Amino acid sequence: MPLLTILRYPDTRLHKVAKPVRQFDERLKILVADMAATMYDAPGVGLAASQVDVHEQLLIIDVSDAQNALQVFINPEIVWASEERILYEEGCLSVPGVYDGVERPARVKVRALDVEGQPFHVEADGLLAVCIQHEMDHLKGKVFVEYLSPLKRNRIKSRMLKEERENQRDRSKVGAR
Repeated sequence: MPLLTILRYPDTRLHKVAKPVRQFDERLKILVADMAATMYDAPGVGLAASQVDVHEQLLIIDVSDAQNALQVFINPEIVWASEERILYEEGCLSVPGVYDGVERPARVKVRALDVEGQPFHVEADGLLAVCIQHEMDHLKGKVFVEYLSPLKRNRIKSRMLKEERENQRDRSKVGAR
């Protein structure tokens, strides 16, 4: 299972809207396995296919402490969200090192398909509800920093671009040796 490259904000590919999954085949199972290896290695608790430049409606989540309860959501749809809201400090594998509060519905009901194409429903609250909503945003081309003020968003964008320039400079120094 090769590790996949996670796109970093402000990469424009993070803003592409994902298309529904139509084929439930071996390619999809391999993609799920590669995404899981990538998420656990990062380490993270959720990853959307959009973050690895596959623009299909697929996300994975594992909020367990032991990292042994992988959940796969294909073509997920929120069918109900509570009026009650929760402020949760979120982070993102596409925006490493950045954490900030985002307000979202406290509870959601989700309809999705599993890797075999079988439908299921999940009722979620707490961290799982936040993760589902966060990852579903990725499928719509939205990154969590877009919930923040323009000032914070611009600071984060500048920081990410600066880090990318420094990483490229470091890689070119290594390549020159």
